[in-house]
Amino acid sequence: MTATPRDPAGRRVVITGTGVISPIGLTTRDFWDSLVAGRSGIRVISRYDPDTLPTRFAGEVVDFDARTYMPNRVGRRLDRFAQFALAAAMQAVQEAGLTVTEDLAARTAVVAGTGYGAGHFTRDAVLALRDSGRRRMNAYFASAGSSDSATVEIASRLGARGPSGAMVAACATGAMCIGDAMRLIRHGYAEVVVAGGSDDAVNPLDLATSANIGALSRRTDRPERASRPFDRERDGFVMGAGAGIVVLEAEEHAVRRGATVLGELAGYGVTTDAYHSTHPHPDGRDVRRAMTEALADAGVRPEDVDHISAHGTSTPLNDRIESGAIREVFGQRALAIPISSVKSMTGHMIGAAGAVELIAALQTVRTGVVPPTVNCDDPEDPELDYVPHRARRHDARVVISNSFGFGGHNAVLVVREARGTDRVQENQGEEG
Repeated sequence: MTATPRDPAGRRVVITGTGVISPIGLTTRDFWDSLVAGRSGIRVISRYDPDTLPTRFAGEVVDFDARTYMPNRVGRRLDRFAQFALAAAMQAVQEAGLTVTEDLAARTAVVAGTGYGAGHFTRDAVLALRDSGRRRMNAYFASAGSSDSATVEIASRLGARGPSGAMVAACATGAMCIGDAMRLIRHGYAEVVVAGGSDDAVNPLDLATSANIGALSRRTDRPERASRPFDRERDGFVMGAGAGIVVLEAEEHAVRRGATVLGELAGYGVTTDAYHSTHPHPDGRDVRRAMTEALADAGVRPEDVDHISAHGTSTPLNDRIESGAIREVFGQRALAIPISSVKSMTGHMIGAAGAVELIAALQTVRTGVVPPTVNCDDPEDPELDYVPHRARRHDARVVISNSFGFGGHNAVLVVREARGTDRVQENQGEEG
């Protein structure tokens, strides 16, 4: 097969498929309906006894049956995070109407990352080794315990033989996977990339470590009220779980095969604080730089941005620094831009967060509806519009999605309306 000439300036990248596994819906449609309705998925943990932990609630994925998406023999050899990723990938590929033919296989890439990885398998393997010896460990752990196990399964299922791998960049993982996937297409290394992130840190190991560093909310009275981004009474984030996967294509490839284009992935900015393992830089310098570089990459001005899908974790430091960075980058325009944090409903999905929030940003572009930041009763910056409590109709043709993670990882994506696309009509939950 003849290689595609590498001309990054001439290759637009579009989104043709999405898939979501989340605490508020097991498809993109259900996820979006819950967001528009302001419905929280944060509740007391049900899959195991959380009584030994200081935080007993999370954005847990419930009613997920891996057998809906994969044979039982495949599901048995995968940790939950990889099951989620494979399921979301199958949804995205189905929506895209994509078939990886023999001719396309070498030009199809997979980049699916995770922040925490195989937490369930790791914990079980360590306990089995301690209690019963190595022969009682899960035989699949050698492969399924790795961060790239989801990527391997997705590529194998699709027959994708282009570049593949897994990025680990804490809470910015999903966004960085999608941004780097865009670059693979722009620079001619792939025609199609299946990209995103996945995590299931709602397990005793990962919850205990997050609780030990004081990062989690301890509001036990009403779990659904615990995640409160940008609110003065926030006291930490709520752990979440799930996966977000998108199908990216070179625009000309999508058009040639008659695919429905959902939107354009137009810009990507990525930086590192190089400051602290868990704290963002106090003046948000590299957060600002990630936003300005994403805008420049997309060729849009701050005044062109209609909505910001915020990182908005509900931690005291992150929310204050992100708000300040938005003010610095957008100036007076910041006061007129609706800013939402879907983590108020999903919790923090770690490696999946940036991918799922990019999908929410895409849905805003497609529908003209901005999801709310629930529980934002008393905003720390009262001049900024955090879209409190209820979704809102808003003409949004250019949206940015922010993702910032432990270790100082910062990634910002710009999604905009694709040329010649029609708006999807939404009629529920929004204000006029």
